[in-house]
Amino acid sequence: MSDNSNGGGRLVRLRRVVVTGLGLITPLGIGVEESWSAMLAGRSGIGPITHFDASAFSTQIAGEVNGFVPENYIEPKEVKKMDRFIQFGIAAADMALKNSGLNIDAGNAERVGVAIGAGMGGLPIIEKCHSVFLNRGPRRITPFFIPSVLINLTSGQVSMKFGAKGPNLAEVTACATGSHSIGDSFRIIERGDADVMITGGSEACIISLGIGGFNAMKALSTRNSEPELASRPFDIGRDGFVMGEGAGVLILEDLDHARARGAEIYAEIVGYGMTADAYHMTTPDPNGDGAARCMAMALRGAGIQPTDVQYINAHGTSTKYGDELETKAIKRVFGNYAKGGLAVSSTKSMTGHLLGAAGGVEAAVSVLAIRDGKIPPTINLDNPDPECDLDYVPNTYRKSNVSVAMSNSFGFGGTNACLIFSKLSH
Repeated sequence: MSDNSNGGGRLVRLRRVVVTGLGLITPLGIGVEESWSAMLAGRSGIGPITHFDASAFSTQIAGEVNGFVPENYIEPKEVKKMDRFIQFGIAAADMALKNSGLNIDAGNAERVGVAIGAGMGGLPIIEKCHSVFLNRGPRRITPFFIPSVLINLTSGQVSMKFGAKGPNLAEVTACATGSHSIGDSFRIIERGDADVMITGGSEACIISLGIGGFNAMKALSTRNSEPELASRPFDIGRDGFVMGEGAGVLILEDLDHARARGAEIYAEIVGYGMTADAYHMTTPDPNGDGAARCMAMALRGAGIQPTDVQYINAHGTSTKYGDELETKAIKRVFGNYAKGGLAVSSTKSMTGHLLGAAGGVEAAVSVLAIRDGKIPPTINLDNPDPECDLDYVPNTYRKSNVSVAMSNSFGFGGTNACLIFSKLSH
């Protein structure tokens, strides 16, 4: 527990925050262990798009979640009231709560909050209802249209389903959403506004409108004939990111609260940084300045040195400029250590880019790397870009005693987030 002044002379005692539960839905599997084992095996979750007919599109591949049955987590009558991203968020929250062993009841409900965001939210229902409007008129629009679209309805639905009456909010910061949600939840618990936060991100935008929009920006890979090879962060042959879908949710908890109920503790969250590039709508700062300041802020907040970090789960989207500039930022912050002991990998090489859900999934991956002492690989890294010259753990996972892991997320609009997790020391 640390001491901070709030600027008015009053000393504020900050509480320690730990991770006690994980929930994952990814293109690699439904559930934490299924997704994690597939990552360690270096398996790609990228394949041909089946959600719609993509034959007319430049990009015809994505990281789809297969075999998801929302009725396994949500009452059947409620399923039709929710867009797919909300369903993913509820399911991942259900997994995480069960994994944590936390029971929400009248005695603690007001101290349990929810913060699950999305980058784009209900695009599928927007596309569907707009078609209904054009073809059948306004009276045929479902009354569940607006509640299915709103990004905060994931948090709202999770709150209602599990009876969590504490803080309830939803971040929207593009591809940094999941990480900002977790970082701000960390702060909420630190300052005593909740004892537990159910937090992360969810996304489901593999539809014609989503793929078409990113194609118009020329942001997506068009390696349609080899989908499993399309997401290749840091490789000279990368040609854009691959869209994925899913959700990643963590249970964050005050350390004393977790210990009092005998919870299993995965890791402690010790650092959080957030900055802006103030440069361009979609392109990162060419010097990696915003990303570097974000990582440095997280390190300062954690009270640790760059050499204390063993692993970075990179943002690593498989875009030309993004991968180069993240590499440049890491070298600015970590100096010689960046090329002399620090492991960096991008699990987007296997999942694709889950947009607003990416930070939640990758935070969970960072925690699992600490738990198991295994660093997941960057697959498809066959010919590294000369500008990307770090140790990216190519193609095969690595055993390593990871005591501190960092997770980076950078989003359109120049928004940056960085999380640091560590083994619980005492």
